[in-house]
Amino acid sequence: MASSVSGPTPPGLPPLPPGHGDYFTETQWSVLMSLLDATIPSITAVSDRKDDKTQLGVTDAEFKEIVTKAQASVVKKPAVEDITAYLAERPSDDPAFCRAVRRVLGNVPPSAQNRLGAVLSALSTRPGSLLLTGYATPIQDQPLHIRESILRSWSSSWFGTPRALYKIFTAIAKVLWLQTSPLFRTVTGFPDVPINWNPGPTEDFGFLQFDTSVTEPATVDTDVIIIGSGCGGGVCAKVLAEAGHRVLVVDKGYYCNPSQLPMPMEQSGVHLFENNGLVNSVDGSINAVAGSCWGGGGSVNWSVSLQTPGYVRKEWSEQHGLPFFESAEYQNCLDRVCEFMGVVSGDNVRQTYRGQKLLEGSRKLGYEAHVCPQNSGGKEHWCGHCPLGCASAEKQGPAVSWLPAAAKKGATFMENFSVDRILWAESTSSSSWFGSGGKKKAVGVEGTWTARDTNGGVVGERKTRKAVIKAKKVIVSAGTLNSPLILHKSGLNNHHIGRNLHVHPVKFIGAYYEDDVKPWEGGAITTICTAFENLDGQGHGVTLEDTCMLPHSILTQLPWRGALSWKLSCLRYPQLSAWLSLSRDRDTGRVYADPVTGKPSIEYTVSSFDAGLNLEGIIALAKIAYVTGASEIDSFLPGVEPFVRSSPGTPSTPTEEAKEEDYDKGVKDPLFEKWLSTLLHQRDNAPLCPPYVSAHQMGTCRMSSKPENGVVDPRGKVWGTEGLYVADASVFPSASGVNPMITTMAIADWIANGVVRDLGKKI
Repeated sequence: MASSVSGPTPPGLPPLPPGHGDYFTETQWSVLMSLLDATIPSITAVSDRKDDKTQLGVTDAEFKEIVTKAQASVVKKPAVEDITAYLAERPSDDPAFCRAVRRVLGNVPPSAQNRLGAVLSALSTRPGSLLLTGYATPIQDQPLHIRESILRSWSSSWFGTPRALYKIFTAIAKVLWLQTSPLFRTVTGFPDVPINWNPGPTEDFGFLQFDTSVTEPATVDTDVIIIGSGCGGGVCAKVLAEAGHRVLVVDKGYYCNPSQLPMPMEQSGVHLFENNGLVNSVDGSINAVAGSCWGGGGSVNWSVSLQTPGYVRKEWSEQHGLPFFESAEYQNCLDRVCEFMGVVSGDNVRQTYRGQKLLEGSRKLGYEAHVCPQNSGGKEHWCGHCPLGCASAEKQGPAVSWLPAAAKKGATFMENFSVDRILWAESTSSSSWFGSGGKKKAVGVEGTWTARDTNGGVVGERKTRKAVIKAKKVIVSAGTLNSPLILHKSGLNNHHIGRNLHVHPVKFIGAYYEDDVKPWEGGAITTICTAFENLDGQGHGVTLEDTCMLPHSILTQLPWRGALSWKLSCLRYPQLSAWLSLSRDRDTGRVYADPVTGKPSIEYTVSSFDAGLNLEGIIALAKIAYVTGASEIDSFLPGVEPFVRSSPGTPSTPTEEAKEEDYDKGVKDPLFEKWLSTLLHQRDNAPLCPPYVSAHQMGTCRMSSKPENGVVDPRGKVWGTEGLYVADASVFPSASGVNPMITTMAIADWIANGVVRDLGKKI
């Protein structure tokens, strides 16, 4: 039955606190907004320009030609008036954009705010501006075209500071403008809500509630507490509840029911993701995305249900001394979790346009490629908005499948419970890895519970209460970024905690076709090419996949080569297809708590080895785009102009007359080969390398066969402790090489069944 509601009712945004933005002075804010406006400026004909500080003017004839060509460049042609208004739009005129800027920067660590503030102050002075821009005039006083030219010069600078400033200012402007601009939606046709939106059922988790007027901590007694409701925690909850044990699942996120989904882009960062949607590495080279809501990453991931590759299982078995991963039992775990979620593959997965191009191009080039399995419960699940929350509830993430199954067997739940520390009782066991007289025995956790507001929402005033949860076993499933922080806060000092971080660094490439492909429709990933997964002969390489095409996800990857060109590229969004090159990274980083905020901080720099592997994938994807008839191919690398085909669907080298030896030379087309050589040049051109993206974080509580080599033993129990386990992607011995959901769930299934044995089966 169709829903009587026309669209979702998202939770909204909490009001900005009093004094928000006080970390910057009025002058600093003026400098910042002048640079954001220079990134995506108001562009008008000279005759309509009112102010050269707020508008970028071109001659009337040139502007008319720009609008005419822009309209001709897209299949479904917007009205001239709409294109004109779109070009004239200025971000800082939109209150929603300005609020978004303040909200995002308000979540930046104070140390980073101070560093950015110092740069903004310098740019507002004559000496500082001269040093950083080459002009003595303070940057906020410059006309718009000068500010734009300064951004251009920063983008190709060989000095680190200008490049970093270029990345910061253009990234903020692009992301937040795409989130808030109504005119972008008008000219592209992008809908914030899927066509035929029809929400699935709301689950009744019966979340525990406490009287917040009471000062002493609330107490709860259970057999097992599971910290985290994601892919690891959800599986553990079902296994243990079905074995007859009392299970309590807690999470620092709230449950968002299907009628609230998908969320608007600007709200999703607050309610669905860690740190407003982005956790940047300390050096800015990695932008990490991690779920932070009820159901964890499984509520916002892209449905891909790939099992652990054989070469990875072999490595974990032989190099890490963990033979379980090459056992039939591990295969049973993999198959069991896939069967429970109704994973579909092959012809049961409906291909997107870009997914079909990846299959087609791989076949033409002799690359191994196949359809990506999906955890869609046997349904088609044709929804491109799922990364903002699955409204249909067809995606069988933890909040839809594993946790409701646990609830049916008596599991209980607490939302928005932040764990402060694990509670210990000294055991009389033999000496431990920690060098104490006995192993540390986990007997529960303590933390802070936050109630919903008086309307049952999550944006109004909310009250808190401390809570102590007593348990026989504690399972930490808070994810790769947060699980090590909980262990550290609880007094564990194993050197490996937080280290061995793998992130699957990703770069993207896009191509424009002559079709209106509606890139926002369909599954985010439907195809995978595995031809390059073992480039070094030791299991390190890249996998190639189609990717999420939501505007804030993919158009932010388009390099900013200038204000007009970026706006015009976004206008062609309906004809864009994009893919990703995902490295199985050999080299690692670490995660630790920010000393001021306590939030996860990532220390990770993509090594030249892993970057080289990734570039091989980008080159392969460019070839795939070429042989499938793309009219324009963009490597998304600053400093590299897109390849434009002379005639769509044909080689770019025309011949005056047909000859017997003439044939479609495909990727051997000389002009295309010349363009590919500019990509290879990137190996030695580090300043033009953009940040990488990571949606998969692994390894910070690594599983090992010996305590000196990792954090948990082969059963997931933390070395040197009793009653404490970790069950999430943080226990991976190294990178999985493919989307980690199924691997995480299979390992959690194994660990949870071990906990069942430790407790003694009740039924």
